[in-house]
Amino acid sequence: MAGEQYLTATEGTHIERPENQCVYKIGIYGWRKRCLYLLVLLLLIILVVNLALTIWILKVMWFSPTGMGHLHVTKDGLRLEGESEFLFPLYAKEIHSRVFISDMIIKIDSSLLLQSTQNVTVNARNSDGEVTGRLKVGPQMVEVQSQQFQINSREGKSLFTVDEEEVVVGTDRLRVTGPEGALFEHSVETPLVTADPFQDLRLESPTRSLSMDAPRGVHIEAHAGEVEALSQMDIVLHSTDGTLVLDAETVCLPKLLQGTQAASGSSQGLYEICVCPDGKLYLSVAGAGTTCQEHSHICL
Repeated sequence: MAGEQYLTATEGTHIERPENQCVYKIGIYGWRKRCLYLLVLLLLIILVVNLALTIWILKVMWFSPTGMGHLHVTKDGLRLEGESEFLFPLYAKEIHSRVFISDMIIKIDSSLLLQSTQNVTVNARNSDGEVTGRLKVGPQMVEVQSQQFQINSREGKSLFTVDEEEVVVGTDRLRVTGPEGALFEHSVETPLVTADPFQDLRLESPTRSLSMDAPRGVHIEAHAGEVEALSQMDIVLHSTDGTLVLDAETVCLPKLLQGTQAASGSSQGLYEICVCPDGKLYLSVAGAGTTCQEHSHICL
C-alpha cells in the first residue's frame, strides 16, 4: 500500500510523514498455516478416537454407578454375582454366599463354590505375614496345617477335635461302617463297645495279644447270643482284688484233662474238678472222698 500524506487544518503546525511507509501483515500464512490446521485436525481425530474407546471400554466392562459388571459396591462391601476367576491371591476378611433379608431375617439362598484346576488353598497369616493355618484341597488329598483342628455342630458343641496330643470325638456314638471294622495301632480308651443290632461284635488281634483292663472290672454281655473267646496261646482272666464269677445255667469245659477211672470204680461217670497250684484245672474221678491227689501228676 502506498503511503499518503495528511495535512492538519491547524495553522502553524507541519507534520512530515515518510513517503514510503510499509504495512506488515499479522498472522500465519502459507505452509505454516496448513501445518497448523493439519495438527489441529489430527488432535481432534485423536480426541474423538479416545472418547470412542472410553465409551467402548465402559460398555464392555459394564461400568455403572454401583460397580462394574457383576461386581457391585454396597455399604457392606463388594457383591459379586455369577462365576468369577481370580488370577492372583484374594485377600478378604469375610466371604459368604449371596444373602437376602426377608422380614428382618438374613437368609442364604445359594451355596458358595470354590473350585480350581489344581488345588484350593486358604491361608491364615499373623501380623508378620507368617502362615498360622492352612487348608489345602487337592485332587487327591485334603491337608490341614494348624495347631488344632476342630469341627463344631450348629449349636457350638465340639464334635471332633485333633491336636498333637489327642483326638477327641464329642458325639454320643462313633459308628464305623467299614466291613473290616476299625484298626487301632495303640491303646483305645472307651466306656462302651457295642455292635449294631443283629450284628456280631468281634475284637481281634491277628498277630499279638488282646488285653482289656479296667480299674473296676470288665463287663462282657450278650443278650441274644454267645460270648466266645479264642486264642492260639493262653486266655487269662485275672482279678486283682475280688472273685471270678461265671454266672450261667451251664458251664462247659469240654477239653479238660481227665484222670484214669479205676476198673472197679462205681463213680457212675461223676468227676470232680481239681486245681493245680499254678491254677490249671483237670478232672478227677469222683469217689467217696477227694481223688485229686491220685491224679496230681497232671499238674507236673
